[in-house]
Amino acid sequence: MEVETPAQRQPGEQQQPTSAAGAGVASKPLHCNPRLVLSFLLMVVGWASGPLLLRDYFLQGGNRKWLSSLLQTAGWPILIAPLIASYFSRRRCSTSTPVFLMSPLLLAGSVVVGLMTGLDNLLYAFGVAYLPVSTSSILMSTQLAFTAGFALLLVRQRFTAFSVNAVLLLSVGAAMLGMNGGGDRPAGVTRVQYYAGFGMTLGAAALYGLILPVMELSQARHVARAGCAVTYPLVMEMQLVIGFTASAFSVVGMIVNNDFHVIPREAQEFGLGKAGYYLLLVGSAIVYQLFSLGIIGAIFYGSALLGGVIMTVLIPVTEVLAVLFFHESFNGIKGIAVALSVWGFVSYFYGEIRTHAQQSDKPSNTDQLDV
Repeated sequence: MEVETPAQRQPGEQQQPTSAAGAGVASKPLHCNPRLVLSFLLMVVGWASGPLLLRDYFLQGGNRKWLSSLLQTAGWPILIAPLIASYFSRRRCSTSTPVFLMSPLLLAGSVVVGLMTGLDNLLYAFGVAYLPVSTSSILMSTQLAFTAGFALLLVRQRFTAFSVNAVLLLSVGAAMLGMNGGGDRPAGVTRVQYYAGFGMTLGAAALYGLILPVMELSQARHVARAGCAVTYPLVMEMQLVIGFTASAFSVVGMIVNNDFHVIPREAQEFGLGKAGYYLLLVGSAIVYQLFSLGIIGAIFYGSALLGGVIMTVLIPVTEVLAVLFFHESFNGIKGIAVALSVWGFVSYFYGEIRTHAQQSDKPSNTDQLDV
């Protein structure tokens, strides 16, 4: 299902997808779109392993919050090679093709989103430092509720009873974790640090819930102003600018916090050794970049709300891995919260399938009205 935004449809104009990919989404169910499936797989790799790697960094003796924030966007150079290949591919078709597809306004918007992402990464890094992975992951799932609210305000996201039910279930799950009140507090973490991490993780979820609709809105606004389709190379350019800006934000914080002078000593004292330290940093940057590619693909081929829903369904995967690798406690409260999260996802996805089936059964009147 493609989300219709005000910028995507002008008065008196026929509604059109923003790109060929958008047309594919409109004509196929979500689970039958291969590009969307690929985006989902990238999110699986990134979201299931990224939090574990960040948490392991702190468990093995790491203590740099700004560095952890940097790792979540430092993989942006990976996008340079496919963007260069895309440019030469376009150049074979037209010698007048521009090097950059972004308009100045879209560039400015991407820089703003990058700064928001940098702050979001810092909040999340504090949460991972003080909370078990199982708890922080469930709290981050509440971004779906925030995404739904901001999507309603910014891109006029259409809601069904199933999507509303999903948001309510996730909210209840987060409230139950709050009532659990530090029962899973890790050793060495004070109660103040635990609740600070709890609040910062919720803040990260809220900010991320704003970032996703803003990205969708910026794409729609670009279509309205430039009069051209949003292509995946353009989306990768946006992601590159966002990643570079967020990384620059974190680097400034590291300089102020004197992190660069501490990193060599931290590597020497790291529980996995010096080589393991740097491998963990590089691995974290790579998997988080894969997640970023997956989430922008979910927005591009679906919607911001769909990206939030896919993140939610990955919670049980992260929960199981956290129990297996870190031997975290998994009490009944967490079990109920996970069950509510899965229930919410199933509710949303079932609603999407029903909506697509109903749209497929109806005759297409749009083309007849505009012929």
